[in-house]
Amino acid sequence: MKIVQITDTHLVPPGERMHTLDPAARLQKVLDHVRTTCADADLLVFTGDLAHDGAESAYLALKRMLLDIPLPVKLLLGNHDKRLPFLRVFPETAVDEAGFVQSFLDTEEGKDRLIFLDSLEEGQTGGRYCTARSEWLRQTLASAPNRAVTVFIHHPPVPHGMRHFDNIGFHDAEEVMALLRAHPGGIRHMFFGHIHIPLTGVTRDGIGFTAGRGCNHQFVQEFDNPAPPWAAGPLNYTIITINDAGVFAHGCDLFDVVPVAPSRACAGP
Repeated sequence: MKIVQITDTHLVPPGERMHTLDPAARLQKVLDHVRTTCADADLLVFTGDLAHDGAESAYLALKRMLLDIPLPVKLLLGNHDKRLPFLRVFPETAVDEAGFVQSFLDTEEGKDRLIFLDSLEEGQTGGRYCTARSEWLRQTLASAPNRAVTVFIHHPPVPHGMRHFDNIGFHDAEEVMALLRAHPGGIRHMFFGHIHIPLTGVTRDGIGFTAGRGCNHQFVQEFDNPAPPWAAGPLNYTIITINDAGVFAHGCDLFDVVPVAPSRACAGP
């Protein structure tokens, strides 16, 4: 299965800018590249912070940009989003019984389950995962005990190494991780956003994870600085491949640069 991940688009109402940048223009360039090079993908996943202030006009702009994308799309929510305006614009979005934007998708091969989680707690920057959400996750895992699971969420449920996020990370991470660790089918990988910088690693329990780079603005990588400056950074998205050989995540972030020299095919060995 081939999946494209885009994260932290931070769209604003048309005509406005975010940290001097035009989030819609940057996202459009990313989508143009996805459309021309990843048309064979099975799914496009946005891992939250779709709109910077949850403005309905920003969600409407996103909807227009997605009209000609030839892929199924999953939209997750981050701390900058607002559920009601989002659901008014995207009423077809799958939600759980409590109204959270959570769902799952089984792969055609029948071996894997993709789970999409909602860590938004409106009014807070840090992520939360309440009892109702935890019960949904418990049941979703229990209904597929032998399927390997890949998780998509906005807030990272693992240590991130950025001091800026020490107080605004995922406050209920251990509740989620305990459920995932107990899943008999195993956890293939976790993909998230929120921190705006690339990160990959493996927990001590053997669960791999990858953070997508922010689509609009990114942090200068001053890890110990509680207030690092924002930067434009390269346009980017992640190409995820899940197959019998494993999970592979290619960071695609050099499609909007000027080539400096040609290369040549290597004959080997």
